[in-house]
Amino acid sequence: MADAVESPQVDAIPYQEFDKITEKYKGDPSAIIPILQDVQEIMGYVPKNSIGYLAEKLEVSPAKIYGIVTFYAQFRLQPKGKYIIMLCEGTACHVNGAKLISKSITDELEIEGGQTTPDGLFTLEKVACIGCCSLAPVMLINEEVHAKLTPDATRKVLKDYVNKEAAAQN
Repeated sequence: MADAVESPQVDAIPYQEFDKITEKYKGDPSAIIPILQDVQEIMGYVPKNSIGYLAEKLEVSPAKIYGIVTFYAQFRLQPKGKYIIMLCEGTACHVNGAKLISKSITDELEIEGGQTTPDGLFTLEKVACIGCCSLAPVMLINEEVHAKLTPDATRKVLKDYVNKEAAAQN
C-alpha cells in the first residue's frame, strides 16, 4: 500500500471513499461500471474531477472512464436538482401540447432537458412516457403528478415549488 498521505477531497467526499470502492473490486479495470455505480450512489453523480483519479487507480485512461460515463444513460456528470421534473413527451402528451409545456419550463427556469438550475433546485428530464396518457400533458415533479397542464398552470406549479423553498429558508 502507498504511503499514508492525507487524501484531497472530491466535491467534499474524500478520495478515501473512492479507494474503498476500488479496493472492493480489487482494482479490477473490468469492474468500471459497478465502480462508477458505487461512486454515483455516494455522490449522486460522477464528478468530472474524480475521473482522472479513478483512471489512475484502475490503470486505465481517463478517456475510457469518461467514455463509459457519457455512453450509459444511467450515469450523470452533474448533480441532479432537489426536484426532478419528468416531462412526458409521449404521443398523448405531444398531441396535447407537451412542446408548449416544455417551453414554459424552459422560459421559467432557464434550463433545457437534461439540465439543472444553477441553484440546484430543479432538473428537467424529458421522458418518452409516464403512463398517465388520459391526463395529458403531464409532468412529474419527484413523485407528484401534475396533469392536464397549460403553459400558465405549469408556470404556477413551478412558482409554487420556488415559493415553498423560500418559505422553508425563512
